Amino acid sequence: MAGAESEDWRGLSALEGTSEVVDNTFIGQHDSGDTPILNYTEPDILVHEVDEGQSCLACGERCSGFTQHKWRNTCKVCKCPRERHDIYNENFVNIRDRLGWKRNDDPSAQVSKDRTLREGYTWIPPGLSSEQIEEYMEQLPNHKIPQIGRPGERYRDVQIIRQLPKQDLSLEFCKMIGSSVEKKEYDIFRELRDSIAMDIGIVQEAPNLSTCDQCKGDIESSELAVYAPKLGVDMCWHPACFVCSQCEELLVDLVYCCHTKKLFCERHYAEQIRPRCPACDELIFSGEYTKAMDENYHKDHLACHNCDKKLVACRYIVKDENPHCIPCYQELYAHNCEECKKPIGPDYKDLSYKDRHWHEFCFKCCECQKSLVDQPFAPKNDNIYCSDCHDKNFAARCDGCGEPFRGGDEEKGIEGMKKFEYKGKQWHEECFVCMVCKQPIRNKSFIPRENEAVCVPCYEEQFAQKCSKCNGVINKGGVAYKNQPWHRECFTCTKCSKELAKEKFTSKDDQPYCAECYGELFAKKCCRCSKAITGFGGTKFISFEDRHWHSDCFVCYKCQASMVGKGFLMNEGDILCPECGRN
Repeated sequence: MAGAESEDWRGLSALEGTSEVVDNTFIGQHDSGDTPILNYTEPDILVHEVDEGQSCLACGERCSGFTQHKWRNTCKVCKCPRERHDIYNENFVNIRDRLGWKRNDDPSAQVSKDRTLREGYTWIPPGLSSEQIEEYMEQLPNHKIPQIGRPGERYRDVQIIRQLPKQDLSLEFCKMIGSSVEKKEYDIFRELRDSIAMDIGIVQEAPNLSTCDQCKGDIESSELAVYAPKLGVDMCWHPACFVCSQCEELLVDLVYCCHTKKLFCERHYAEQIRPRCPACDELIFSGEYTKAMDENYHKDHLACHNCDKKLVACRYIVKDENPHCIPCYQELYAHNCEECKKPIGPDYKDLSYKDRHWHEFCFKCCECQKSLVDQPFAPKNDNIYCSDCHDKNFAARCDGCGEPFRGGDEEKGIEGMKKFEYKGKQWHEECFVCMVCKQPIRNKSFIPRENEAVCVPCYEEQFAQKCSKCNGVINKGGVAYKNQPWHRECFTCTKCSKELAKEKFTSKDDQPYCAECYGELFAKKCCRCSKAITGFGGTKFISFEDRHWHSDCFVCYKCQASMVGKGFLMNEGDILCPECGRN
């Protein structure tokens, strides 16, 4: 029997199906009045990301190429997120240029493009010799080493775009910031981030034995370690341990943000300070925003993933982690009921079994119309039956009582019926009985008789052969003598009790004797050797006037010539040949 699965419907309750508007005041954004704490100048950042027309890594050929949605961070063609497309940075990326930071005049804190490419990488830590660069790279996972033409080159490209989103770095790439207040809030956030939290790590030899802040392992003296100046000079990390504490990815080009004494990439640091809208992937700087599905949205961005209809204060259904209005959900995802052929809307429970779906009230036995919700059922010929109807129509039947074999129900703790099979027939456990005593045999041994079964005690009592000597049942290895059965161990010589199986024996007055005992007790004796003449082995003997000889013993007593078939003389009981007799 099988059970139907009920699809998880989300967003249908009053709580889950509506959104709430949250006041988003940034504490500490002003000193007094409307004057911001800081005066901040828009930096010049260099971003050369290529996304238009790039193939979707999830959809493949089904997507003709990335086309930016007017406000979502998704593709208009396939509706997949931008990051799932084959996006890349067109030119060599100097991380300071992407951040809009001025290049440091200190040569030890920067590396030229020519030096980087000459070493065979798309990025190298500044201030290291070629040998130290190789030592640093060897400590990174193979697929994350930014070596030209290897998987690590692509990994770095993706992490630059992911960890340092361009909309977090410059207003130029923000579509949702319009008012002057929001722009001021953005500038304050960025200035505080750049001055207090964000920096670039430094790779150098550890001056003494230290402990990695991530894995707590030792960093030996003179071993390369990464330092984060904004977290103090005492904290350091193995190169492979310098990761974001949230996404656990290597901090790209050692760019980090510190918050609550932890390392973050810029993306996840920003989300500690400001909510990020999952629809447009921008930080929210407006005074109000919408909270739904454990996420924070710009007020107009809680919308149907398919038609962009606004869903604030509306019912919606979550599918693949995206909200859908009711009409779009029914058009795209609702299943047709197998019984009534109508769509199963969000107001009804969808019961499914092997890609087939039913309304809850349509999921019933095709014969007796009994509801099968939370009940055992069985499919047959594209129909579904309750257990009783299925058993009545299709279940195998007992050759003893004619009733069907019924299945069990694991959820209710009901075990199915046991089936016993023998010679093409089948029985219930209680119907498979001994033909004599009529008691169930179950798992005990039995003996077949006339296409029926007999339990061992009944067989031994009624049908088994019994030994002619001890009257015990002969189970195996019996001996037959004069149509009488014997145990092997019971068929013995009447005199010496020697077992006679596979031995020469004869009988006297219907009693068996071994050859030795028979000869001793009953056989004629040879007049020459005095031994018994038994006849075993085809032995011939000679008789004359109640006297008897073995044929080999019937010889002249003087010359030892055989007298078998010859004339002979008797001299006081001895046999003589004619020649010896004349002499």
